[in-house]
Amino acid sequence: MMKMASNKQTSYVFVPGKNWKLSLAEVAAFLETRKCQFKIADLSKSFFTLTIEEALEPSLIGDLGGIIKIGWVMSRLSSETVVNAFLYAKKQAQEEIEEELSTGYVADEAFKASSKKCVFGVSLYFEGRQFLRHAKEMQRFIGNYFKGELASRGVKARFMGFPRNRKLPQLTHVEVLKKGLIEKSAEILFCVGREQTYAAKTMAVHNPFEFQKRDVGRPVQRKIFSMPPRLAKIMVNLSSCALGKVLLDPFCGVGTILQEAMLAKAQVTGIDINPWCVRASCTNLAWLKDEYKIEDGRYRVLLGDSRRLTDKIDVDSVDCVVTEPDLGPALRHIPTESYAQRVADKLKPLYRSFLGEAHRVLKDGGKLVITCPYIRTRSGTFVTLGIEKEAEKTGFSPVYPIGSRIFANETPLTEDLAKMSSFVDIEERHKIGREIHVLQK
Repeated sequence: MMKMASNKQTSYVFVPGKNWKLSLAEVAAFLETRKCQFKIADLSKSFFTLTIEEALEPSLIGDLGGIIKIGWVMSRLSSETVVNAFLYAKKQAQEEIEEELSTGYVADEAFKASSKKCVFGVSLYFEGRQFLRHAKEMQRFIGNYFKGELASRGVKARFMGFPRNRKLPQLTHVEVLKKGLIEKSAEILFCVGREQTYAAKTMAVHNPFEFQKRDVGRPVQRKIFSMPPRLAKIMVNLSSCALGKVLLDPFCGVGTILQEAMLAKAQVTGIDINPWCVRASCTNLAWLKDEYKIEDGRYRVLLGDSRRLTDKIDVDSVDCVVTEPDLGPALRHIPTESYAQRVADKLKPLYRSFLGEAHRVLKDGGKLVITCPYIRTRSGTFVTLGIEKEAEKTGFSPVYPIGSRIFANETPLTEDLAKMSSFVDIEERHKIGREIHVLQK
């Protein structure tokens, strides 16, 4: 997954999924758990740049649930130059960009694997609507530059275009996979930050087909109540789960969280009050162990009540608890605020009892990552359980995965992120989303 780099401070661009804050929290927790020294050098909603004192392997992206692409930074230049080149169409600034890319031998680094004929991709990432009007022009400029550089080396090349209705000139991870750009050619990431712009080569992309296999391809599914494997992996990483650790899911359902923890090489235990769920989890975990050749995978799934965990689990015996309790009834329509509050009030005793039991079975320093319902109402407000106070009474402390310690420079945005111990995951079509809390004993 990681190996020592010959040169320190290698830089990488991470392109997050839709929930960029949750993606950033996952990456930070994952790297810190593995004692990897890093700093966030640049931060935006569309990408973040990390300087890392270890070389990352492409396989790293398979260990993350919230990252779409990882790129190795080949060159960097002033974002002021980029603004002058494209927003103000200054020829001298455009020449400066070409010169910077040339002196950095970016084309040589990017196209080492290319044959005498190739197709490559160019994707742009930036913050601020000021670039939106010029995005396709920027994409053509970068593409034509590399096309010319390849031509001077005797390589006949063209760069991939985009459908006319695509708002941003960005290849999807599926397009990069299907065209085999990483293996056969390259995708250039041109990422415009607040002060610096990065030219990076995509080294890895998220593979949605693997997550799909672990969802609809497993033997037993439960569509309505099941968590997406992508989110399960994020939560497992937020818990600091790693090789050899003991992870418990006391509301395991069909075993989605347990699956992702097993892939992280943890020892997993699931509990569910429903016998059908216990059988389903066992079936899915046996399938996963065989499908992914997890030779030393250890798991057990028990029938039990999460409100009486110590009937099944020893006190102070678990490193991580990652779980999704009852989120309430499946709603056909967006509820009124009063109805949503009744749903929340009905669930609170379950969560209150569970928090106490989770605290008892966790080791000192162990983490609890738990989802709570985040209910959209007709008035436009959201109703939550507000478990923070109850968790504090029980003995838990909030965890702040995106702490100020991981930033190279502090800004008002980083200060706000450093105060976050919970993250909301909800889309516009959802009536009930998830509020994900990270707590520590």
